[in-house]
Amino acid sequence: MTDMSAASQIYQSALSIIEGVEPRIAAATRQELADQRGSLKLIASENYASLPVLMTMGTWLSDKYAEGTVGHRFYAGCQNIDTVEAVAAEHARELFGAEYAYVQPHSGIDANLTAYWAILAHRVETPALAEFGVKQVNDLSEADWETLRKRFGEQRMLGMSLDAGGHLTHGFRPNISGKMFHQRSYGTDPTTQLLDYDALAAQAREFKPLIIVAGYSAYPRRINFAKVAEIAHEVGATFMVDMAHFAGLVAGKVFTGDEDPVPHADVVTTTTHKSLRGPRGGMILAKQEYAADIDRGCPLVLGGPLGHVIAAKAVALAEARTQAFRDYAQHVADNAHSLAEGFLRRGANLVTGGTDNHLVLLDVTSFGLTGRQAESALLDAGIVTNRNAVPADPNGAWYTSGIRLGTPALTTRGFGADEFDRVAGLIVDVLNATTPTATATGAPGRAKYTLAAEVADRTKAASAEMLDRFPLYPSLQL
Repeated sequence: MTDMSAASQIYQSALSIIEGVEPRIAAATRQELADQRGSLKLIASENYASLPVLMTMGTWLSDKYAEGTVGHRFYAGCQNIDTVEAVAAEHARELFGAEYAYVQPHSGIDANLTAYWAILAHRVETPALAEFGVKQVNDLSEADWETLRKRFGEQRMLGMSLDAGGHLTHGFRPNISGKMFHQRSYGTDPTTQLLDYDALAAQAREFKPLIIVAGYSAYPRRINFAKVAEIAHEVGATFMVDMAHFAGLVAGKVFTGDEDPVPHADVVTTTTHKSLRGPRGGMILAKQEYAADIDRGCPLVLGGPLGHVIAAKAVALAEARTQAFRDYAQHVADNAHSLAEGFLRRGANLVTGGTDNHLVLLDVTSFGLTGRQAESALLDAGIVTNRNAVPADPNGAWYTSGIRLGTPALTTRGFGADEFDRVAGLIVDVLNATTPTATATGAPGRAKYTLAAEVADRTKAASAEMLDRFPLYPSLQL
């Protein structure tokens, strides 16, 4: 029996067992695989984890409580979780060249929240405890505790604006980070739509933040992290980078030197899925001086560590240390360039005029559409994207004026330059065939649209032809 047939038998058996308890869950799981196999997945934050990574999550490592850190748990019998966590952290340190790695966060938001509180503890709490003459917060008097709490709440953060490509967790009010900090945003040059380092430096000198956050979820260019680090250190700020989107390009050595955030930042957070192609989870890399504060993530912010997911992170990080992954990461960047060039040749408008990372941000106003209309029409044609704001977006964060597209997932399936050029053509064809429709009152609508049925059918057929040449999990017959 080959390994491929073994994988198929494993999943068939697993789904059969699940079906015996709750058939709706087994059916939804099978349907999800069918849906992913049959659609062009271009969401920049999604990927396909390997079968070893997926299999690692379905084990009894899920059953163990393990609050604490390696060798220092609050539950007995954690020796195997210690091994799993130590291996994952070792791979993370070696892969990224980090002094310290914390692999417990359950998500990117958890990683950011843990990092923020660790920075506050390191920069605010620790000096205050020395000032008050105690060793831990439990020893503070009520009056001193209130003083410390006010100091926590008075800190400032400077992060990239949402419409320039920043993320909700970088100090915006709907997220807890926006309630923790006084936040200001830096943006991009109105003409070039590129990050303006001189303007960022001037803003940092005026605002004097405790933390400067770099990183993005929808900025299609690379960042010079050495320049931002210089700005942060000039004003006495801790420099934090959220590389959740482009961690795979860092791991794969596509981003090196000044474009690699790990040597330049004090703290780096990431997810382990997206371009890193691991399980859904988070991780923190940091200078050693922050290690003790970050190690308090559980119970400060996090619940009990998810041993089965940490094990899957270890497997994914081991995969990322191979030449095959480095080749993959380079293909991700090359394919994004091909996708961008395909749009530009067809007259589409791209934010910043192109890309040099893993994503493309398409401004759909030239098609007379909102981002929501474009997203929905493309989904009707079997192309999965997500709407996204563009700089100074007149349609706001809900309807938007843009579509964000990423290459990690389809690159995993084997798509290359020719396929991504063809994908650009399919998208342009769909958007050209989409017409906004009025609301019930006759006013111009920002959500309603019509798409010519023949174009949707033609696009699905063309997509199916490409997808059949690059099957997803070909060993699985479910």
